[in-house]
Amino acid sequence: MAQRFTPPAVLIAVFAIAMGSGIDALVKAIAPNAGLHHLIAWRFLFGGLIALAVFRAQKRPFPSTEAIRFHTGRGLIQLACAFTFFFALIHLPLAVATIIGFTAALMVPFVARLLLHEKITPVALIATGIGFLGAVLAIIGRPQNGAASELWMLGVASCFLSAFLYALGLVLLRMRATHEDATTIAMFTNVVPALAMLPVTIGLFGQPDWNDIPLFLMFGVLGFATWYLMTVAYARAPARRLAPLEYSALIWSGLFGSVFFQEYPGWQTWVGALIIIGACLIVAFEERFTTRKETGMPVSDLPE
Repeated sequence: MAQRFTPPAVLIAVFAIAMGSGIDALVKAIAPNAGLHHLIAWRFLFGGLIALAVFRAQKRPFPSTEAIRFHTGRGLIQLACAFTFFFALIHLPLAVATIIGFTAALMVPFVARLLLHEKITPVALIATGIGFLGAVLAIIGRPQNGAASELWMLGVASCFLSAFLYALGLVLLRMRATHEDATTIAMFTNVVPALAMLPVTIGLFGQPDWNDIPLFLMFGVLGFATWYLMTVAYARAPARRLAPLEYSALIWSGLFGSVFFQEYPGWQTWVGALIIIGACLIVAFEERFTTRKETGMPVSDLPE
């Protein structure tokens, strides 16, 4: 029987997407003073504790040695993805970072071709080329109010690298999509980076401002909650119905950027965004959302 499309799934997805954009805004506001390394270390520590608690509460079987090795490598990729994306958030307008993040969906077919030897259709190839032209146009539309960071281009490069790492992580998940459930994957996704960042957490690279610890805890809770809500939404409605909603993150990031950071990118950014979104949707429908369905993760934005 076909899965029914229910309005609550839409509301859940929209709320989760708005929450994810809110996390990005908080990172942009807090990371420069708190220290990016401290923010990431403590965010994954708290996120890891929550994910591990859920894993234990659901009495999931202990992963095999093969799974531990596999997800350890993928977890380190996740950590690098977070570092590069959060760095980009500091130096780019929220809307621009979000738009570049969308290109992860364009990279998935090419990473799948490299790792899984999947065929790239001519439609996907053309759409990807158009999408990256849109990305170039979006980058040109940098703010004209003098608020652009001196590390603008480094932020752009970091954001593209983060998008590639996210696409790589998605394709790697497809290799084990039938072996682990979403709870186990979420546990590894948070616990592995937390363990890797323990030298920072225990103070070997300086002490954080202890007044920031509640904020770090909030990041961990909200990051896990965003993942959980998106999982619930996609369990209640087909991917083809909900995936386009993920691009509403651009609306939220534009709103948060203008209200809290006085970011007003040029018209090129918005036109480029429309081009990228159109290209991503073409690629997604061409691939029949294979990656989204097999991994249980969104393909249009970066994880929080």
